[in-house]
Amino acid sequence: MTALLAAGVAGVGLVDPSAPVFHPDDEALLRGAAAFETIRIRGGRPVLLRRHVDRLERSALALGLSRPNGAAELAERVAEAAASDEGTLRLFHTGRTLLATAGPLPAGLDELRRRGIAAVTVRTTSAGLLTGVKATSYATALAAVAQAERSGADDAIYLGEGETVLEATMSNVWWRDGDVLVTPSLSTGVLPGVTRGAVAAIARGAGYRLREGSFTLAELLRADEVFTSSAVREIMPVIAVDGRELHRGEAAQRLQTLLEQVTDDYPGGNG
Repeated sequence: MTALLAAGVAGVGLVDPSAPVFHPDDEALLRGAAAFETIRIRGGRPVLLRRHVDRLERSALALGLSRPNGAAELAERVAEAAASDEGTLRLFHTGRTLLATAGPLPAGLDELRRRGIAAVTVRTTSAGLLTGVKATSYATALAAVAQAERSGADDAIYLGEGETVLEATMSNVWWRDGDVLVTPSLSTGVLPGVTRGAVAAIARGAGYRLREGSFTLAELLRADEVFTSSAVREIMPVIAVDGRELHRGEAAQRLQTLLEQVTDDYPGGNG
């Protein structure tokens, strides 16, 4: 496990990153219902912090938790204490404890982006009442990643009824048809990714047209290129799905370059 650079607890302040902070009888630990956010640190500052905090609050309320008051201020204080130009910031809210931690980026992200990721497809059912909620109940995603890795792939893409493309385990899925960028709409039950919203906004500004809706795996496999978007990995080209090689294109790298210029807001879009 990567060592944390800094940690803080609401109402307490900065704490030793190795110190225990959750109470053993916290319902979130006992039942796995806590809200969280993962945020990229760039230039020593949390990227798109306001939008991540807004989603943290929506997730907390959907789970029946209290509002995570002071989350933005806590996140900024921990990011500053980490004193790292690049890194990862996480917010956890159990309803009883609001925690922020800062650590380094996962190793090898640039090399992974150059190589591109291979994915397998996994059939899944609707998230139901947890649709659009970013909760710590990640057992299904971890099992899907383990299944992908056993087959020599890097990640898994969820498919719904009728081989409808949904999302990857921890990221949103995109593909390009000419000058049109395609992504499953929020009505399919995918997570409203903060980075997804940023990509949509900068893509429009870069001259791409955007198409959201319900699409099948066959449509994805015919695309000019496929990529994923998430807060930490940002944009990752997908080079294979279920062993079938895919085209690589120019949009993923172009959008990655533009995404690296985004700070704490972007024009338009709320995805």
